Amino acid sequence: MTTDQPTIPVKAAPTSHRAQIARLRRVALAALGNYPLPAGRLRFVTHGENTTFRHDSAGGSHLVRVHRPQRHGRGVDSAAAIRSEICWLTAIRLDTDLCVPEALAASSGASTVEATAAGQTRVCSVLRWMDGRIMEESARPIHLRRLGEAMALLHNQGDHWSPPSDFVRIRWDRETFFGDVMVYGDTPAAGCWDLLPLPVRTRFELVAAHSGDLIDTSGDWGLIHADLHLGNALFRDGQVKLIDFDDSGYGPRLYELAVAVWELRDEPNYEDFRDALLAGYRMHREVDARHLDDFIAVRQVAFGLWFTGMAQTNPDFAGRLDRVHRWSLAMLDEIQPAM
Repeated sequence: MTTDQPTIPVKAAPTSHRAQIARLRRVALAALGNYPLPAGRLRFVTHGENTTFRHDSAGGSHLVRVHRPQRHGRGVDSAAAIRSEICWLTAIRLDTDLCVPEALAASSGASTVEATAAGQTRVCSVLRWMDGRIMEESARPIHLRRLGEAMALLHNQGDHWSPPSDFVRIRWDRETFFGDVMVYGDTPAAGCWDLLPLPVRTRFELVAAHSGDLIDTSGDWGLIHADLHLGNALFRDGQVKLIDFDDSGYGPRLYELAVAVWELRDEPNYEDFRDALLAGYRMHREVDARHLDDFIAVRQVAFGLWFTGMAQTNPDFAGRLDRVHRWSLAMLDEIQPAM
């Protein structure tokens, strides 16, 4: 892996990581006043795409999500998009035995609320807490096999479910991956392209030219989780639980499979993980995996653009940005060495 790539200029974050979390914690507390939950303890979980907290009380444990504006694309109504995510989760729970998050309705019956505190107004939602182990750092092929099985069942449900007319989710097509549809952090996607170091941008543009048409002409399109890697799966007692449907929408099903093994692509036993994933998936659904590596490359570009945008507002991301760019180049050398 090379280490001498030029660094990217990063704008100074308007507030520190700690200050950002403190402000959004106040928003979460304001949101909780709209839910039928007793007073409890609120603990920080993550500050990335959304900011999340765990709330423990006599009413149980819950995940409080403070959603980032424009998370689902420019001009998209965030509340409508999150309501649609929860609508799909509810349908999955009704139609299948898959274990996915369950939303807690606000006291008004709404699935989301808008809360204001510390000068911030955000859409918020609450999910029941799910227990299990994340195996991202200690995965074995059996975990990929179970994930593949669950993924196929999820896709089967998506094929047979009819969403309501007001259903709003991301469409993961060529323009969304490589154009200016999304907003990452506070930066439109086109601005993220401009912020890339030249060697990274050049390589990403080659991936877009090579794989762009493949995305839109992929034979199996439909509802996908879109971020179903091992970090978004909980394992317990032989069962896999699927979490974090925040990226869910319409896209190529092969992209879904690519995301699952993307971070394992440069591991020496990658083929064992890949084969286990495909074997699990094929227990319930057929898939043509000939272009799996092409979609892994697409994922690498999407991740690089997202991380670049997030680094402009989140100091934690900014501190790791150069390393991520070097990893992207090394990963694309592994996947598509001839490009």
